[in-house]
Order: sequence, then C-alpha cells, then structure tokens
Amino acid sequence: MSLVFPHTFIPWFRAVAPYIHAYRGKTFVVGMAGELIAAGKLNAFVQDLAILHAMGIKLVLVHGFRPQVDEQLAAKGHSSRYSHGIRITDAITLDCAEEAAGQLRFEIEAAFSQGLPNTPMANATVRVVSGNFLTARPVGIVDGVDFIHSGLVRRVDSATIRRAIDIGALVLLSPFGFSPTGEAFNLRMEEVATATAIALHADKLLFMTEIAGIREDPDNLESAIDTELALADARRLLSTCPPPVAPTDLGFYLQHCVKACEGGVERSHILPFAVDGAILQEIFTHDGIGTMVVDEKLESLHEATADDVGGILQLIEPFERDGTLVRRERNEIERDIANYTVISHDGVIFGCAALHAYPESRTGEMAALTVSPAVQGEGDGERILKRVEQRAKAQGLDSIFVLTTRTMHWFIKRGFAPVDPDWLPEARKRKYNWDRRSQVLVKKLG
Repeated sequence: MSLVFPHTFIPWFRAVAPYIHAYRGKTFVVGMAGELIAAGKLNAFVQDLAILHAMGIKLVLVHGFRPQVDEQLAAKGHSSRYSHGIRITDAITLDCAEEAAGQLRFEIEAAFSQGLPNTPMANATVRVVSGNFLTARPVGIVDGVDFIHSGLVRRVDSATIRRAIDIGALVLLSPFGFSPTGEAFNLRMEEVATATAIALHADKLLFMTEIAGIREDPDNLESAIDTELALADARRLLSTCPPPVAPTDLGFYLQHCVKACEGGVERSHILPFAVDGAILQEIFTHDGIGTMVVDEKLESLHEATADDVGGILQLIEPFERDGTLVRRERNEIERDIANYTVISHDGVIFGCAALHAYPESRTGEMAALTVSPAVQGEGDGERILKRVEQRAKAQGLDSIFVLTTRTMHWFIKRGFAPVDPDWLPEARKRKYNWDRRSQVLVKKLG
C-alpha cells in the first residue's frame, strides 16, 4: 500500500483547483507523435488523457504514425522517401500507412477501454469516436517532386466533431483524408492537429513530441527551455532557422504552433513525451514543462473587476486562516474591488493588493498584498507594489503605508520605514487594532 502524505498532497491539490475550474468545458486538440507509441508510453499517456476527460475537458486526439509506417516499409523491403519534410507516398507506402493506422487505432481504442483497479482508468468511461472527418487534396508536384498520395487538409468537419465532443466522446483522428471522389491521402499529423484546432476554435493545441521544447538559446542544447514564447518572438525565430525537415528540427513543430495561434487558437504547446505526466504538468502547474506559444504574454497585471472577486478570495483565504492577513468579507471586497490590483497567469490570480486612499492626508494604505506560495520568489510582489505606487501617484498621494505583523523586513528592503501608529490618518487610526499590534511602515513616493 502506498502512503499519502497530506502535508504535500493537500497543498498540491488546492494549487491545481483553479486550473480545474478554468478548463472545464474547454476544447483541447492533442497531437501525439507516433514515436510516443513506439516508445511504449501509450497506456500511461491515455491514462493522463482520461484524467483530463474526467475533469470536463473536451478532447480531440490526433495520432501520428511515422515510425510505424517506416517499420512496415522496411518489412516489405521498401525504403522511406521524404522531400520538403513530407513523406512521398507511393502505392506501397499508402498501403503501409493504411495498415499502420488501422493497427494504431485499434491499440489506442483498446487503451481507452482498459479499467484495471488501482489505476487512473478504474471507473473511467471514455467513449472514442473516429471517422471520415477530414477532406483532403493532393500535395501534387513541388519542385519537380511528385508526392503522389501525400495530401494536405482541405476541410475539417468541425460541426460533426463538435457534436461528438459536446456529448462527452473523445474524437480520434488518424492522419488520413479523402477527396470528394473517395481517393485516400496520407497526411501529416502536425497539419491535421493544427487544422482541427483552428476549425474548432480550440482553447489549446498540444503536441506530444520527441523534443523537450524550444530552448532559450536554440544553438545550445544545454540551455533552459523557454516555457512561454510570444507569437512575435516565435515568428522571428522561425525566420532565422532553415526550413525544418526532421521532427527534431527547431521549426518543425514551432511552425504549426505559430499557424494555430494566427488562426485563433489561444495557446499552442510543444511537450516532451519522454517525461511522464508531461501533459498534466503543463496544464496544471504555473510554469509548465514544455514551450507554450501565445499571441501575447499570459501574465497580466491589471486593475481588478467584479470577475476577479472569487479569485482574490481564494488567494487570500489561507493567509487569513493562519493570521497573516486580517479577515475580509466577500461584500467588503466586492465593494472595494476597484481599489485592487491583481496579477494573473493563464486566467488564474496569483497575486493581489488593494490601495485605500486617504486624500485629506495625502497618503494611502496598501492592504492585502498577497502572492501565491506557488510563485513566491519570482518578483510578482514587487510588480504589484510598483503598480500600487503608480496608482497612488496618479491620485496625487505623497506616500503609501502598510500594516503588517510578519513581513516587515520585506517592506523595509523596498524603501518602507517604520513609524508610530499615531502617524496614521485619523480615519484609519480609529480602525487600528491595538491588540493585533501591527507595525506601521511608510514609503515616501518620489
């Protein structure tokens, strides 16, 4: 029997709760490289998808089959041929691709049907739907190369796919499309996943790949992974690298992430299938594990609105419970919501503070400065402080002050100086809790 440690499990589970709420009912398109299956990781990955499905996320899974087709060809004494990063599909290759796709579809459906006790699949019911959802056209002849039965996506039957995922099914797509005359075309998994995500207006496109992500220094394989890449930066990166041919080339998956974002998909991800649970780490943790391409930076520092009340309450509640913050009622936060500044990431609030002005004394109180433990040490507190200072200056205030019992050193390091509680404006002094004995610290605004 494995042991569950509440002191680690409970904080973790609470930390992922905002993401569970945020993603319920959202649509994710997942592109799975055939190498994931060849590496023997299908069952574990399917279990992760089943968890997402159980949380109310609508899923479309597109599988690749590059190594499986290569294996079939080798068994028949036929070699694989590529040009421009696209497989040249002659009659023998098409036959191998159809055989590989049929076998993989069988394996994937079987994996979703497992229900062994003491596994994530126990009590799971994931109905898999597949079919002729893709209309294709031939690649044709490019630079003198005839791609024969290789094709490009012409149209995605998004309405039918949407109906299937809306009733709780998982849609499985193979990289095959058919022309109006019934001719079959071999497609690229990456293009199918991208076209499907755009057609569905998906919230996320996630590629499970052979690479760890996009590195901060692409020329240095030891450099860190760039966990968030703005669309403009991704475009610049693509413009500097040679046309991608192999899946491990810098732009191979990145070009599809850029296309998806340009087509209206909010976020596109490149994740390493070699890391167990990579898709869960990417979705349910603040920093993720791979590279996410977004149209703009997801971290947002802004003045709060009524929509942020729930997130603020959830953020400050643990600090109120342990006595770090004075308890605030919901109606009090709703009344003063315009005074709050929040910092959010991917729609989840990770920090907040309120500015309550005392114009007659030309000062203001910064109250309820809170940063989630998940991101402490990353500078969010200082960013909120700077925004509050800007708001105070805009209101014509000469200083801001805080009342604290535990974090006085943090404020002193940032230019605050302790004063006697008698310094407080009269209106605030009347509400000062002498039993709590909070220290009063003031910062002059230049």
